[in-house]
Amino acid sequence: MINYVTLGVSDLAAAKTFYSQLFADQGAKILMDMERISFIGKSMAEPMLAVCIPFNQAPAQAGNGTMVSFAPGSKEAVDSMYNKAITLGASCDGAPGQRIPNMFYGAYVKDVDGNKLCFSHFG
Repeated sequence: MINYVTLGVSDLAAAKTFYSQLFADQGAKILMDMERISFIGKSMAEPMLAVCIPFNQAPAQAGNGTMVSFAPGSKEAVDSMYNKAITLGASCDGAPGQRIPNMFYGAYVKDVDGNKLCFSHFG
């Protein structure tokens, strides 16, 4: 159902580096790279993440209440993605842990532009 999600960024080159390295272990790469927007994913036929300099040329701002969640496949992979994001410069917004007993395991970070990301596993 989802084609892509877009996050506004202030430094496109830094965002491309952060997100392409963050998702490289899952087979993602930069699929389309244009002047103000880049699409990162496994293929154009699967959901992608786009990072862009805002079209209106105003500064990028993280949305209040907006969050993108990624499913790396296991609790261990959630931990790994969280640690990798922190290593790449993200800040902690909720260390990995069981949030809903026997149902939801998650970790939260904010990228350098303040965009909130969740790495999650149901089960």
